[in-house]
Amino acid sequence: MLAEAVRMALEGLSRNALRSALTGLGVLIGCGAVIAMIAIGQGASINVRDEIAKLGAEVLVLTVGQQVRGGNGIATTSKPFDYSDVEAIRSQVRGLRHVAPLSQSDGRAAARNANWNVRIFGTENDFFQARGWGVVAGRLFTEGETYNGKPVCIISEAVRQRLYPNLDGPGETLRIAGIACTVVGVLEQTGKAGSAHEESIVAVPFDMFQRRIQGDSDIQSVVMAAYPEANMDRVKMLIAGLMRERRDLAANDKDDFALLDMRQVAQSMSAAARTFTLFLGAIAAVSLVVGGIGIMNIMLVSVSERTREIGVRLAIGALPSQIRQQFLIEAVLLTLSGGVMGIATGLGIAAMAAPYLSIPLVIDPVVIAGTVAVTTALGVFFGYVPASRAAALDPIVALRHV
Repeated sequence: MLAEAVRMALEGLSRNALRSALTGLGVLIGCGAVIAMIAIGQGASINVRDEIAKLGAEVLVLTVGQQVRGGNGIATTSKPFDYSDVEAIRSQVRGLRHVAPLSQSDGRAAARNANWNVRIFGTENDFFQARGWGVVAGRLFTEGETYNGKPVCIISEAVRQRLYPNLDGPGETLRIAGIACTVVGVLEQTGKAGSAHEESIVAVPFDMFQRRIQGDSDIQSVVMAAYPEANMDRVKMLIAGLMRERRDLAANDKDDFALLDMRQVAQSMSAAARTFTLFLGAIAAVSLVVGGIGIMNIMLVSVSERTREIGVRLAIGALPSQIRQQFLIEAVLLTLSGGVMGIATGLGIAAMAAPYLSIPLVIDPVVIAGTVAVTTALGVFFGYVPASRAAALDPIVALRHV
């Protein structure tokens, strides 16, 4: 019986093949938009999560914050850190394996006949180790270079390619901020998010940066890495307590520093990406609903055109439930055919967009199955009114219809 109803529904749709195709097009566009938007959103979410994870789940960054002082409401910069803060963290906070000061400024690097805008880092070897940056050529700073402010530098792969395209880099001379320094190392091209090879970075010993580039002893931030087994919440609490004590903050004073935990960044960014994906899917779903309304409209027209046919079937013994079933099947077939083609179209769009957006292609079976289920439900929902109207026709009145 069901097979016969499907056969008759297919015959009814084939009578107006062009109209059926155009009706299914609305569902195709809706499903394609939903699949493409969700796939792109999921790919972006995975990309964000992976890139942030590469920064290191145990990495903490302590920076100077902002606070309002006085009764006039003027916002002033909080006092910077100094090297004694770094030493205090090293000696008093358990669970940290790397602690390094970091100050930075923009500058221009020149070598031979080439020059380039770079970001100058003043730091120590612990910074590279905390971030997981190794060297592909040369070495890191020696202890003498670090604490005696020797004019040496470590450059990123991007800087090497720009200034020394045919050379390894170590042993070459580089001028930054009017200072000639010797390149002792080139950071490896790791592919990590925010890694040095992606940026134009020149790192110099922290003491040299303070005395010859920055001109003072201020420290802008402290980069730390905890042991994998360390209790991060406790480590953060110890750092915050130590800083409040050293900065003479009263119990009711707000922190004038910020402690950034890469795990929290990852969680926040993942949540934002998920929200973004749902938002894109919700917008695309509007077009799917519009396609369903189009199907209901066409089915109502079909019932009106086939009133006499319905009357004949009812007169020779067809049950109203059979008439209802046939039109429901027609509506479901329309939505399913449009939905299947829409899924294929959406996946194709996502596959083409993924390389340009530098995100992975995500094919989620749950989303595909959910889309099929939704399109089927739409067929039943929007086809029910036309099907019920057809089943409720009076055979005598229907037979009189011209």
